[in-house]
Amino acid sequence: MNTLEQAFSTIKRTDFLPAGAHGLASVDAPLSIGHEQTNSQPSTVKVMLELLDVQPGHRVLDIGAGSGWSSALLGYLVGEQGEVTGVERIPELVSLARSANAKQNQPWVQIRQAEGGVLGAPEDAPFDRILVSAMADALPEQLVEQLGEGGVMVIPVADEMLRVRRSGMDTKITRHGQFRFVPLHDD
Repeated sequence: MNTLEQAFSTIKRTDFLPAGAHGLASVDAPLSIGHEQTNSQPSTVKVMLELLDVQPGHRVLDIGAGSGWSSALLGYLVGEQGEVTGVERIPELVSLARSANAKQNQPWVQIRQAEGGVLGAPEDAPFDRILVSAMADALPEQLVEQLGEGGVMVIPVADEMLRVRRSGMDTKITRHGQFRFVPLHDD
């Protein structure tokens, strides 16, 4: 089984940063990837992935894929029996994320353009795990609905990291501290 530590040592952050930011890849801070977006700081990504508890073979949705780094980390964790769908709303970032992910040799990781007015990928649901790397004002019910039975979503909502677990029609929400992210959009 691939561990989180192995994922971070195998999937290099440098591969997902603009050339001018390569020298800052080891800094534990968010780094600009252009278009008013950032590559999240490694310690935040690690917390989110620990909360997500991704297992081999899982189907995972990565919302706000940005540079594609989180999608590649998730791809490493699910392994070739799993599937990762990264969605990103900014076309230029989709292109960069696809290019960076192509170098990772993980064909089970796909990055695609987010559909305007659609949050997530409801046509591909249900998912075992959903990672959201953008701040929502309130918990988006349309994403909760994309979770399969026992599915888990990690999402920052109103500056607080939430872990949402779906069980039948019920959801259990736990809170995991204060975090800052770019805003979540469905445009």
